[in-house]
Amino acid sequence: MKRFRNILCVVAPGMKCRPALERAVTLAENNQASLTVICVAERVAGDLGMPEGAPSPEELQSAIVSEYRQALDSQIEPCRQRVNVQPKVLTGTPFLEIIREVLRNGHDLVIKAAETWEWQDRIFGSDDMHLLRKCPCPVWIILPGEKPNYGKIMAAVDFDPWLEAAEENDLNRLILELASSLALSDFAELHVVHAWESMTENVIRVFDSGLSEEQIATSVNRERSGHQAQLEWLTSRLRDWIGAETYDYLSPRIHLCQGNARKEIPEMARRLGADLVVMGTVARTGLAGLIMGNTAETILNHIDCSVLAIKPPGFATPVTLES
Repeated sequence: MKRFRNILCVVAPGMKCRPALERAVTLAENNQASLTVICVAERVAGDLGMPEGAPSPEELQSAIVSEYRQALDSQIEPCRQRVNVQPKVLTGTPFLEIIREVLRNGHDLVIKAAETWEWQDRIFGSDDMHLLRKCPCPVWIILPGEKPNYGKIMAAVDFDPWLEAAEENDLNRLILELASSLALSDFAELHVVHAWESMTENVIRVFDSGLSEEQIATSVNRERSGHQAQLEWLTSRLRDWIGAETYDYLSPRIHLCQGNARKEIPEMARRLGADLVVMGTVARTGLAGLIMGNTAETILNHIDCSVLAIKPPGFATPVTLES
């Protein structure tokens, strides 16, 4: 399934970006897509207070850009025999310039190596988190040193328990279609995970409901059955979306987890040994129940594998092309 036409790969001097670059090149080959590889140099301040005779801020900026361009050309040279690569060096705040490049040139995927630092207690750095929140196209953050092909891909889906099962959600569809496409290309297992919390149990924590243990259990089981039905309906729709033959080949494993998504999604990723988690990070306005906001950030801060983050159709980034 060819999903992408205009891929943007972000590299940085001194970082272990080879897995991200290799993934971008392979994806561009398989999708017959264009590939742009960029790195972003910080902008030199104009008031450095340098002594007389020292290089001007403009000269320093030009020297830094030239150094970055040489490093970038060296990184992409081995890839030129496989795909046509357009290199670019941008200047400014990295996440802003990456998003502006997406807006200017209509990229439909950003691939980037994770900003992993020894002193951090989480995998994704500041620029990563800004991209995961604000970039309008899917963002794939890849761990340095990861294997070239994934063995297990996990798609985290969610839905409003009050909606009818027949009501489609475009974000879930994007998550499942992309996860399926990658599982197919990597010959990987596909796992579909949904975490749910019991409204009944949440209510009785706050109010003295007067319900018996049997009534509580019956109500919780009813909720579980509702989530199970929605998950089964969603996977049946996946069969329609990707075709029966592809679906049967992938044979997705389905997991229904009771508990808070902030805890259950990272734990399930670890239990499965997932190489990649495909998830949404923002929901459409007014659609409750989807992984979003603080929930998504908590999940991302506790995941220790690569992530492909997807926004719903119609998402508008707060970043503009203006400085």
